[in-house]
Amino acid sequence: MSEKSVAKTVVVLGGGVLGVSTAWQLAKAGARVTLVTEAELCSGASGRSLSWLNSAGERSQPYHALRMAGIDRYRTLFARHPDLDWLRFDGALCWAADDEAGTKARHAYEKALGYDSHLVDQTTVSHVDPKVNATALDSVAIANPGEGWVSLPHLVEHLVQELKAAGGEVIEHAGKASVIVTAGRAAGVRSEKRGEFIADRVLVACGPWTPEVVAPLGVHIANGSPVSMLVTSTVQDRGLKVVMNTPRAAIRPNPGNTLAVDHDWYEEDIVAHADGRYSIDEAVVSQLMVEAGRLVGDGSPLAAQSWKIGLKPVPGDGEPVVGELKNVPGCFVAFTHSGATLALILGELLTDEMLTGAKHPMLSTFRPERFS
Repeated sequence: MSEKSVAKTVVVLGGGVLGVSTAWQLAKAGARVTLVTEAELCSGASGRSLSWLNSAGERSQPYHALRMAGIDRYRTLFARHPDLDWLRFDGALCWAADDEAGTKARHAYEKALGYDSHLVDQTTVSHVDPKVNATALDSVAIANPGEGWVSLPHLVEHLVQELKAAGGEVIEHAGKASVIVTAGRAAGVRSEKRGEFIADRVLVACGPWTPEVVAPLGVHIANGSPVSMLVTSTVQDRGLKVVMNTPRAAIRPNPGNTLAVDHDWYEEDIVAHADGRYSIDEAVVSQLMVEAGRLVGDGSPLAAQSWKIGLKPVPGDGEPVVGELKNVPGCFVAFTHSGATLALILGELLTDEMLTGAKHPMLSTFRPERFS
């Protein structure tokens, strides 16, 4: 990059993993970076994500390629820090409810892409992870040995340390913020509690609120973000290593000998309150932990230690929304359901686009303007 390109000042709006990853990459590249977040770091969707690192199932070819590149960057991080307890590549299992044909069709699709995919059943699933309760399988399951998981709060903490070491600044509890536009270009961010931050470039990475932040700029991004919940179990000794995505519970290991659990069957049981909070009957949480417990060890229920509820960022068409707004030069967005898998690669690609102006071909189908 030229000296002119790295002299840019950038404000990143959003304290989740996409904002932090991009801010870190920008600071490493020599930009002057200020990361501004409404509350504390990782207090939004990144703090309640199952964060399963994968490109399993069916999706567009560009999206699959981007996710595979995302996994590659995590493998690089894992190779440098193989003893981390918050980033692991021990594989995953998934199966559909009473749909052996559907599971086999998904497996065939993955194999056709060259994705590492194997069929297992009750007699062979112990080869994947002996801690899986084999009786939980309906019939066959797909094992994907190359997949993994990351604890995003731990990753954000790691990247923030790197960001600050590279000279970046972090502003928490700034309140709601908007993009400042001067002469048709993004010129910074105006925050409710911390004032204005002037910059040459702005990145809006506010998870499910990204469309709301750019709407006053005359930009429409379809928003399909649902309400979701992540439950953390009490400390347990079941020793599960794989991620499991099953008809009634999705589950993964978590630092501190706990398990992280989520799903979507209880979405209608979540109550939205006028002050923006969400709640759910504890009986529903308990039922989810019964379902999760059936997957591991002797199948006994898990106990919930805590749970978090909020919007899960999902663009209206399910595909990532990434890049500069044509109507507002200098303002970039990053909005995706797969924030965990894509965090490192998008931080890298966005940094290059923001500092050089060159459009990366891997992002060509994910531009914000497709909704208009």
